[in-house]
Amino acid sequence: MAVKTANVTARVHPDIKQQAEDVLEQLGIPVSVLIDSLYRQIILTRSIPYSFSLPSLQTRDAMSDEQFNSMMSKGLNEAKSGLGMSVEDAFKEINKSICQ
Repeated sequence: MAVKTANVTARVHPDIKQQAEDVLEQLGIPVSVLIDSLYRQIILTRSIPYSFSLPSLQTRDAMSDEQFNSMMSKGLNEAKSGLGMSVEDAFKEINKSICQ
């Protein structure tokens, strides 16, 4: 097997770097192994192994004040009528969709 002698240098926000390295440490994966495997997937698939896309939900920046106020009013009315869910249940649903 060839000796690894090339270096990769990237500038990232310190907090992002630390958070990612904390996750990798919990997984027992050195950063160099992650980068090597990413490069190998790029070669294998001849693409980036995850997609870059715009969010499918409309963001506040894309809404007019009227659209935003209407959406907030609808949400408030649903909450007052008991149609919403607890924060705990909402996070459970979010976690389910992420982990699938």
